[in-house]
Amino acid sequence: MILAIVICFCIAMLAAFVGSLAGLGGGVVLIPLLFLASGNIEGFSWVTPQTVVAMSLLVMFFTGMSSTLSFAKSKRIDYKAGGMFLLGSIPGSMFGAWLNQFVHANTFYIYFGLLIIFIAGILFYRQLKGIKPRKVDDTAKGVRHAQIGDEVFTYHIRVVPAILIAFFVGMLSGFFGIGGGAIMVPVMLLAFGFPTHIATATSMFMIIFVSLFGSITHITLGNIEWEYVLFFIPGAWIGGKLGALTNQKISSSLLELFLRILLIIMGIRMILQGIG
Repeated sequence: MILAIVICFCIAMLAAFVGSLAGLGGGVVLIPLLFLASGNIEGFSWVTPQTVVAMSLLVMFFTGMSSTLSFAKSKRIDYKAGGMFLLGSIPGSMFGAWLNQFVHANTFYIYFGLLIIFIAGILFYRQLKGIKPRKVDDTAKGVRHAQIGDEVFTYHIRVVPAILIAFFVGMLSGFFGIGGGAIMVPVMLLAFGFPTHIATATSMFMIIFVSLFGSITHITLGNIEWEYVLFFIPGAWIGGKLGALTNQKISSSLLELFLRILLIIMGIRMILQGIG
């Protein structure tokens, strides 16, 4: 039991650190590691697609709270844009959490792996093709500005597409337990031209609410293993703080490279587990 407690703490801290660093929320790390532990370590027999997604969302609520407090100090969160996205992502996350109860383990592994490899592929495409945010008319409605160091970034958010995309992202978040950041950050970069650091910080702010409402749905469905929750929360809080602080000290290009490599590794691991 003591070993299981230590492992839960370490998994939560690592997942929160990586998630906060890249704006993912940590689910893409926590979920594969929990499934890996369930097949090799005593004390993780409770792990199923339903319980692990529920635990992931609950942990990400505390990860989001922890890292958002750090990002808020550096003024990198676009609260207005985040609030707009939340109009779609919150109901989407609740719907996705409800859908999760119908999926089987091996199917979940394969779909999850394919999803995050697809996300990594989008980011690689962006780099290879040299895709850059389009020029924006400063007088257009929905234009946002952000200053990072000496550089000023301009990006454009359209309300209806933002809400519709966010609903779909929220649905995937609730279904897979990834908090939505793994999808929302690339969407912010590619569709709306966000600078990477603003996208990751805003994503972590959104994850607080998306994971909260997704967790509530899973709680009503009885998917939370409450005796393990307290083992994850301290690790998630510490990891979220460390990830947010590290995020502010590395370049955007390095951050995106780290994100792509991480997603591919985790995606392949999940697919192999589903096939096996």
